[in-house]
Amino acid sequence: MRTKHPTGLNFLFFSELWERFGYYLMIGIFQLYLTESVEKGGMGMDRKEAADIYGTFIAFVFLTPFLGGLLADRVLGYKNSILIGGVLMGLGYLGLALPGMGPFYFSLFLIVLGNGFFKPNISTLLGNLYNDPKYIAQKDSGYNIFYMGINIGACVCNLFAAYMRNRYGWGYAFATAGIGMFIGVTTFLIGLRHYRHVDIMKAVQPEDMPLLKILGQVFLPAIAVGAGAWFFPGNIFGSDSSDAFIFATIPVIIFYAGLYVRASVQDKRPLAALLSIFAVSIIFWAVFKQNGTALTTWAQFYTDREMPAVIQPAASKLYMAEKMPYKTDSVIAYNDKFQVIKEDGKAQKIWDKPVYFKNLPPEKLPPEGANVYLFNTELFQSINPFWVIVLTPVVVGFFGLLRRRKIEVSTASKVAFGLLISALSTLVMAAAVYISSNGAIKASPLWLISCYGVITVGELFLSPMGLSLVSKLSPKRITALMMGGWFLATSLGNKLSGILATLWDGYENKANFFFVNCTLLGVAAIGMFLMLKWLNGILKEHL
Repeated sequence: MRTKHPTGLNFLFFSELWERFGYYLMIGIFQLYLTESVEKGGMGMDRKEAADIYGTFIAFVFLTPFLGGLLADRVLGYKNSILIGGVLMGLGYLGLALPGMGPFYFSLFLIVLGNGFFKPNISTLLGNLYNDPKYIAQKDSGYNIFYMGINIGACVCNLFAAYMRNRYGWGYAFATAGIGMFIGVTTFLIGLRHYRHVDIMKAVQPEDMPLLKILGQVFLPAIAVGAGAWFFPGNIFGSDSSDAFIFATIPVIIFYAGLYVRASVQDKRPLAALLSIFAVSIIFWAVFKQNGTALTTWAQFYTDREMPAVIQPAASKLYMAEKMPYKTDSVIAYNDKFQVIKEDGKAQKIWDKPVYFKNLPPEKLPPEGANVYLFNTELFQSINPFWVIVLTPVVVGFFGLLRRRKIEVSTASKVAFGLLISALSTLVMAAAVYISSNGAIKASPLWLISCYGVITVGELFLSPMGLSLVSKLSPKRITALMMGGWFLATSLGNKLSGILATLWDGYENKANFFFVNCTLLGVAAIGMFLMLKWLNGILKEHL
């Protein structure tokens, strides 16, 4: 690494690894914490409310990087923005360990704000390192190494989450995310001398839209409209937060539509292509981001999580197993949809068995008083980053093989196939529903592992290609704005994922939930294939 890459890559790699460690640790246990009973240290929310909060949170997480990138470009610089963002995120994770709704929401605000400063600017700083002629040929390789750090952090963090919440409790698990974030900030500071020289703010060009104008035309109207939707009586999209977020995006969408309307004849076609790709990518993220909601619910209640007997003793001693005593006890009552039974807003206690055993066949039930050791639900969140690490070289090698055989697959075609492959992942889950008799018996964990494997291939086809298309097709003077458009599309998809997840309990046959997701992705894929000739023509014009 030292001979081919700048030394600063090492420090940025580990800074990002620890930042993603904290973020994905928090995300991995987020819904579990919200829906856990108050008696066991959780928030005691129902799944619909938890999915709504989750979707709104991850939507804002992908919305603020646009503003954070602009402020870094024009005002703060990249180094200062990264440090501010890292500290805010670390404080936010630590704040989640505090009891009460006030600290909870304020902590989420800090994380959203901090992510906006950190996420876009550490990648920009890395890119600046590779603008040196000595390293520019290794730029793509450098980003691949950096991306690997993201997925290593996302993969290992859930092991720490499982240990901390099994051994000490929820608050300690969130505090671990904060400690990880501050390790990342410390690593960044130690390596500062290796990239301080590339912390150069972009000179404002005559054609650049002034920052105050962007704030005045986009963000202030968005805040005003969102606040109005929040306080307006009744709900259109199911909750105040959903109404506020979706209506707040309307001024932003109008702004991007205005860019197209005002564009020159030369710029109209590439802008139209980008806006079309943004639209279909919303559907991808709406399904993909259900890993923290619907798929977490499937892992928690519908998946066989019992550990093999051979590793149970070691896992229990290391607090790496969720201990589930099988005995008659005063526990929270659940109905057949695994919803908490409440009366007057409070969970009802009954003499019953723990909920995990609700859909185990009688012959598999352990003896009264026995302890069963389970894989923690959040460990399933490590499957996607694991597949990214394993499959990235496979996908890169596959396209390399096609190029060597003179078969060139366009960037737009990769996006279309990414949507199609992602649709197939939902059919894997529909099959799991049928095999498990609609959740009446527990499904093998191999179904979730397979689902994540398939959708990860779709992700590798689509996500990097979307960013590539933004860089290829954006008019140079508004590249940052169009990158913001990509983040906006991701943000809208994330929020839609939460809205879709709130519908989970309304489906008697859970396969229909996954068929709806399949239909959404299928329509998006068909739309992309129908646009391919047009999109490929635009790409040829601008390469």
